Amino acid sequence: MENTEDKDFLVFIVKSIVGNPDKVSAERTVDERGVLLTLNIDSADMGYVIGRKGQTAQAIRTLLKIVGAKNNSRVNLKINEPEGSERRAPQRERSADIDTSSVDDLKI
Repeated sequence: MENTEDKDFLVFIVKSIVGNPDKVSAERTVDERGVLLTLNIDSADMGYVIGRKGQTAQAIRTLLKIVGAKNNSRVNLKINEPEGSERRAPQRERSADIDTSSVDDLKI
């Protein structure tokens, strides 16, 4: 019999922090490297699950490792990028899009 405690825990945690809990689902696969949990969420909730600088996702991964250790298994988390989600470019790349023409000829 398959122990799905880790999957149930993941779904419970994520449903508690997202705006569309009905769209949260997870698949659980087991191979020689351990357990892989693949998380599916609504594109609007991606920021809630990842968090600032990935802190929320890292915290969820840490909790899953603890649950896995309790069950003598290695648990990894993969977050599927939903259709229609937009990744923000890092700050240094976005600066090229800023219009500075109004101050280019400014002499100070």
